[in-house]
Amino acid sequence: MKPTTSVIVVRITPPANAGSMFNLVKIRPDKSFASKYDTYECGAKTIGAKWVQFNFRYYMFALLFLIFVVEVIFLYPWAVKFNQLGLFALIEMFIFIGILVVAWIYAWKKKDLEWED
Repeated sequence: MKPTTSVIVVRITPPANAGSMFNLVKIRPDKSFASKYDTYECGAKTIGAKWVQFNFRYYMFALLFLIFVVEVIFLYPWAVKFNQLGLFALIEMFIFIGILVVAWIYAWKKKDLEWED
């Protein structure tokens, strides 16, 4: 009886992967030193505390920007094929833009779009 390719792969691949991972762990460098754990900032020495809390507004602005930019990217293929898609696609895009407007109004009412110190 001749073994099939899948049987060979199932029997040989896991031990080969385990052996290669064991070899990688064995040969990796394991030298710890103090400067390895220092905060790196463009090659300059850090001034002040190493752990500085950033204001959450930076992240909120970035997330909102990414969400709206990605959603606008979906408008481009629709605009290219607008004449061929018909009335259904037009209604569908109005629904899509309506959802974006609702999300924008929600963020605006929560004052997530305001930048105050």
